[in-house]
Amino acid sequence: MNREIPIFFTIDNSYAPFLATALNSAIKNASEERQYHAFVLHRELSEENAVRLKALETDNFTIEPVPMKANFDALDDRLSNRLRCDYFTLTIYFRLFIPDMFLQYDKGIYVDSDVVFTSDIAKLFDIEIGDNLIGACNDLSIADIPPLVSYTENAVGVKKQEYINSGVLLMNLKAMRKCDLEGHFLNLLNTYHFDTIAPDQDYLNAICNGRIYYLNESWNAMPNDARPTLAHTDLIHYNLFSKPWCYDDVQYGDEFWKYAQESGFIDEIKAYKANYSDEKKKADSDCLELLIRRGTEISETEVTFKKLYQKGVKIRL
Repeated sequence: MNREIPIFFTIDNSYAPFLATALNSAIKNASEERQYHAFVLHRELSEENAVRLKALETDNFTIEPVPMKANFDALDDRLSNRLRCDYFTLTIYFRLFIPDMFLQYDKGIYVDSDVVFTSDIAKLFDIEIGDNLIGACNDLSIADIPPLVSYTENAVGVKKQEYINSGVLLMNLKAMRKCDLEGHFLNLLNTYHFDTIAPDQDYLNAICNGRIYYLNESWNAMPNDARPTLAHTDLIHYNLFSKPWCYDDVQYGDEFWKYAQESGFIDEIKAYKANYSDEKKKADSDCLELLIRRGTEISETEVTFKKLYQKGVKIRL
């Protein structure tokens, strides 16, 4: 039970303040009897920010920045590779390379950086998922948006209740290596260039469907005005545009600010929020509309995960 718990995050330099908040929350809720190792996979993280992140370390919680040096020529800046439809970042794909990068681990946890932990991440690590490739939560952020539900079912080929959010993953690294998930992903990407609205997430759903352990929603509690606040959370994920550092009165927002205070970046976070203009908020609204519109358009194209799967192309592992 005392084996080291590897936790993987992926960021670019601009996201360091929010990762620091996530790390601080993980450390504050960590057990003194366990060992944790957070790997920060990054591109162009400044030396200053790396030092500030490592300043959060404790005796049993190591923080290690790891530069990504893989060849990402295949992952170009096309609309289908953009997160939220509005900006391109290679970091969204980094999680798919973790199994082959970290051969010393058979199991690990991937978490997006726009989160706070409200309980011990060791509890997630200790969940047994059998021969499944990943453990993840159903993506409830799209469940109340019919065009996006149609997209997941008709383009990705995954039922609404089976479609997962890739922001929190309990990863069976050994099994992922055994079936060469990385190679399979790159082959699909380079062969078909699937149009997607959630690039890494859609590939993971299409590839892993049937070998997913569904976690309790408390491990990926996402702000959603259409749903009641959960009585208990283990991890809060400020997904899409529901970010307390951009907007007021975000569901679960008080938890973010509690941990941001001692992140070492509170001044930058407050300044970011103060400068989040009406123009940026309008752009967020426009982007959501584009996301929904593209979901409908993609479903009608000929090259989708579902249509190729129905033709006999190997999609699922």
